[in-house]
Amino acid sequence: MKNLKRILLLVVVILVVAVYFNYPKLNILAGYSAKNTASSVFLADRSLAFTDENDNNFSPINLTSDAINKEEKSATGSAFGLLKRKAVYREGLGAVLINDNYDASKKTLVPKRSKPNNSTPFPYGNADQKDTLFSNIDYKKLNETIDTIFNDVNQTRSVLVIYKDQIIAEKYSDGFDKNSKQLGWSMTKSIASTIVGILQCERKLYVNSDNLFEEWKGDERKNITLHNLLQMNSGLEWLEDYNTISDVSKMLFLEEDMTKSQVKKPLAGKPNETWNYSSGTTNLISGLIRNQFNTHQEYLDFWYSALIDKIGMNSMVIETDMSGNYVGSSYGWATARDWSKLGLLYLHNGEWNGEHLFDKDWVDYATTPTPGSDGWYGAQIWLNAGNRYPDVPKNMYSFNGYKGQNVFILPNENLVVVRTGLTKNADMNILLKGIISSIKK
Repeated sequence: MKNLKRILLLVVVILVVAVYFNYPKLNILAGYSAKNTASSVFLADRSLAFTDENDNNFSPINLTSDAINKEEKSATGSAFGLLKRKAVYREGLGAVLINDNYDASKKTLVPKRSKPNNSTPFPYGNADQKDTLFSNIDYKKLNETIDTIFNDVNQTRSVLVIYKDQIIAEKYSDGFDKNSKQLGWSMTKSIASTIVGILQCERKLYVNSDNLFEEWKGDERKNITLHNLLQMNSGLEWLEDYNTISDVSKMLFLEEDMTKSQVKKPLAGKPNETWNYSSGTTNLISGLIRNQFNTHQEYLDFWYSALIDKIGMNSMVIETDMSGNYVGSSYGWATARDWSKLGLLYLHNGEWNGEHLFDKDWVDYATTPTPGSDGWYGAQIWLNAGNRYPDVPKNMYSFNGYKGQNVFILPNENLVVVRTGLTKNADMNILLKGIISSIKK
């Protein structure tokens, strides 16, 4: 009996030590699982079983277990039963990880939304487009090209091809269709950048502005411009690594106010000379946008009234952090069709159905390569100037997200191509090459 007690005590001690030294990792694992489950189930209308089998079924997240509470619209993620995290869903704001400071009884501001236009054909409304057949398109070759990236290895969920404002190909994996909301991850960064472009067009914010934050006024960071932030070239310290306990994982799964994550960071290089991809920078921009409005309600409303609902991305939800700020780095959900509308807005140089949301100058600016990025990056937009896709025109640019979320804009070909999925394994160069070659000029 004494030996059994000693063994049990030893096991308890080992577990306590394991939790103590791995607490941050367990915290982030359980946090990711809870947040992703809450968003998938309550925002994207997927089942818990589907979410666990697909969205959370990768290492090391598949080591966690999940449970949902339908009545309170919450999800709990458990790391080996040793540590649990909870995420709650709020209508209009999406899901958010909570901590002991969360007050469920506190009234939460939500953005005011416009009613969808369901009578006008796509893309300027949500009704089915008028049947259009282009004589210069080899539809057989187009569809065969798209079919090649739908398999267990690539785990593609949707491909949408728009030519001259018309959908010419659209395919979804099992369980998904044109109404399925999909997480764009870092494609959301391009939404945040576009909001800046609109504010500049309205002469409310300027990319060359400096002295951006009170915390920077007493040191060299006061010289960092919004332009530097947009180009990920601020010189601020930041580690973007999703496989370790890094700045980005701590921000997304531990912080109450994600707009503050990088404002506290010191300079690690010189502005305009130190390109470094940073999700913290985008949420810093979200905070800067917030500072342009007198009230939080105005900030929440503007993203939708000036852009998202303005161009009919009615399915989109940009999730907020616990402090109510948009997580512009990562948490934008929308259907493939609605993601394509952002691409079409850029293809048309900021004009939407006869109305200018921003000028062509903004498109030129946003697609100008950042110093030090080897032609890969502009203002929260990825570029092909560095020939990353060798069989695609160099002036192609794209909104990209974690695990292979993409909206490609090809001005020469009058094309917008959307691809969403669960891996980056799909060869986008081959896909785009095949799509382009199926259209005769």
